[in-house]
Amino acid sequence: MTTSSKSGAKPASAFDPKLVRELADILRETELTEIEVERGDLRLRVARTLTAAPVQQVMAGPAAAPAAPAPAAAPAPAAAASDAPVNATPSPMVGTVYIRPNPDADPFFKVGDPVKEGDTILLIEAMKTFNPITAPKSGKLTAMLADDGQPVEFGEPLFVID
Repeated sequence: MTTSSKSGAKPASAFDPKLVRELADILRETELTEIEVERGDLRLRVARTLTAAPVQQVMAGPAAAPAAPAPAAAPAPAAAASDAPVNATPSPMVGTVYIRPNPDADPFFKVGDPVKEGDTILLIEAMKTFNPITAPKSGKLTAMLADDGQPVEFGEPLFVID
């Protein structure tokens, strides 16, 4: 009769969808990102990936004076991108711009300097990583549209090479 009792019982390592659902509910309720459970030789880890909701910038309408310059002086990044020169190099990521390799060094390039395709023009720090932003073509650096230490958004114009 041992064969029939083995076939009727679940082994300890069998997949239990009810347990997975319970763990998923715990993740949702507690706002944890992962949970791991061990029962005998069964080890089950349930994780979820949090995705950030798209950030929307809402510009409030004029409060008391319709000609108040302060709200009009703070354009959204999309508006800044549309005002950029056609040949401006856009930021490939969100981060902080650095125009020099370290605080004591000279800038990589100054406006008016000749650059070659592939030269590092600036760095963008994103998630504690310094990403080199290189010249997409050879020419002359005619405008630097981002300042040292300035936060930038994806697609925001950084510099112009003609």
